[in-house]
Amino acid sequence: MLSLALGAGEQHVMGDRPRYGVVGWPVSHSRSPAMHRALGLDYQLLPVPPERAEAVLRALPGSGFAGVNVTIPHKGAALAVADRASAAATAIGAANTLIYEPSGEIVADNTDAPGLMAAIAGRPARTAVVLGAGGSARAIVWALVNSGAEVQVWNRTRARAHELVSALGGAVLDLSSDSLAPEADVLVNCTAAELDHTSSAIDGLPLNVDHLARYPTVVDLAYKPGGTVLTAEAAKRTTIVDGLEILVQQGARSFELWTGRPADVAVMRSAVREHEDHGARHDPPDRRSSP
Repeated sequence: MLSLALGAGEQHVMGDRPRYGVVGWPVSHSRSPAMHRALGLDYQLLPVPPERAEAVLRALPGSGFAGVNVTIPHKGAALAVADRASAAATAIGAANTLIYEPSGEIVADNTDAPGLMAAIAGRPARTAVVLGAGGSARAIVWALVNSGAEVQVWNRTRARAHELVSALGGAVLDLSSDSLAPEADVLVNCTAAELDHTSSAIDGLPLNVDHLARYPTVVDLAYKPGGTVLTAEAAKRTTIVDGLEILVQQGARSFELWTGRPADVAVMRSAVREHEDHGARHDPPDRRSSP
């Protein structure tokens, strides 16, 4: 079964060394192998179609895996196969990290939430505006609310924003079509935004590039070579945190859960940025901060 989950060039011979990887569909874009291999892990890509996700996630320990990251669209399946889950994974409704215990128990966690908080550590975060109400926004809102921040959530479909805050806390940011999001310590974009080149508006969002300076920290979960439209514009005016930094921070927490050792975040960051520089011309144009 496992051989069907491995991409070309990713077949490994089992041995005493524990194996790790990232499970997704597709998964070829992932930067996770670069940063985890930089810390010495035997880490590989594991492309798995949705209809096989739960079966493969359960079977991996039998092939020598001690843990995996899980990315789109399998985070729900990862939570479903777990024998035990962290409070974060349970509340968010998704797991991006599985730990395969020697006892046979499968433990699920979500490191996206602490990854965000590590990425903005030392920055003011008493108030936050979150744009979007999808799966990634759930992790962000949970992290911010549990840190004590006052969180407002905006989404194009207001009903989804209401559903999210009802489950996790915060308040719905209900704006008219021509209104801008209010000031806050942190702005987190969980949508795919583009610049309206006929104006200074960011298409589809309650933002104007000229007002980005009102946010001491702007976070964009997406990343692409050269930066997203939002990070490129915000960098001219304020402090930014891009999707690659959150990827590194969540990956560091996965590493620590698997190994019990502190992760060298600087080494991981360097590996990811170098991978980004070398592979930019071949990469898809826009990716999320998931593993």
